[in-house]
Amino acid sequence: MRSTPHILVINGTKVHRPVFILGAPHSGAVPLARAVKRSPGFHLTTGRPGVLRVTYAFARQPSIATERGQGAARVLRDAYAEAWLVSGRACAQCPDECRELAGLPPRPPAAAGRPADGGARQEPCVEPQGLARFADASPDLIYSADVLLDAFPDAQLVQVIRDGRDVVADMLDDERCLAWFKPGLANLDTVFPNPFLGVEDHTERNRWPRAAAAVKCALRWRGSVRLSARLRRQVPEDQLFTVRFEEMVARPRRVTAELAEYLDARLPRTALSGLVRAGAPDGADTGVGSWRDRLTPRQVAQVEKVAGTELRRLGYRPPGA
Repeated sequence: MRSTPHILVINGTKVHRPVFILGAPHSGAVPLARAVKRSPGFHLTTGRPGVLRVTYAFARQPSIATERGQGAARVLRDAYAEAWLVSGRACAQCPDECRELAGLPPRPPAAAGRPADGGARQEPCVEPQGLARFADASPDLIYSADVLLDAFPDAQLVQVIRDGRDVVADMLDDERCLAWFKPGLANLDTVFPNPFLGVEDHTERNRWPRAAAAVKCALRWRGSVRLSARLRRQVPEDQLFTVRFEEMVARPRRVTAELAEYLDARLPRTALSGLVRAGAPDGADTGVGSWRDRLTPRQVAQVEKVAGTELRRLGYRPPGA
């Protein structure tokens, strides 16, 4: 049962229908976040330290959220109460990725290296006046979807789906993604089954230490899309909108119009045109079907073995089909 509505006021604006963008790593959430952040009346954040600490705690050890019940919702709501503040001091905690989404230049090196509590201030990426909606696109929110809905019962979720083979190709080039597989961070000894790592049975757990990086990336993608499928079954239609990255590339204006209708927001018709390029979903030099040139035949076979059922269920055809 969802919690009762909680009144949260940020800079004099009541938070209602906050928007959260979910998806596996490198699924193409960045263009959507950029489109929402640059839309009138929205304040979107990503990667704020307080939010990351909470969401990764829930993601890597789901029992924390289930054991705390409504306490978990309060903790997450408090994290967003701080993250969504609009002020020079609060915005000094934003990562450069958040500033890039707003179209602002990176922080000067001196300011970027100054601790958040050291008095550094930054020009806010949005004016408090005229704010009507709040949103967040921090990494790996998919693992906190239940807590998000408990914290904000009227939340609107936007989930992004992308071909798992392209996702794996991008993850293999991303040191931050691969860092979760290091022995010191992989917590299979204490958390099993492990939704964050996508490990669900004892065979996968036993093979994990020797598994190739492509296998581990494919497990993470598979686990994420299974969570997305569960959300589709459990969340009302007016609170969940699913976007295919490939559709954003092929039909950006249609996706923008559908997203604007779902959010009941004024998104420019060209919000995704030019932001979504076949060559750059998440800032990397990749695109639709780039896995064909970037994955070895062995890696393709590994992904197919781990996640072939999900690939076919989502309509991603195997090579040669």
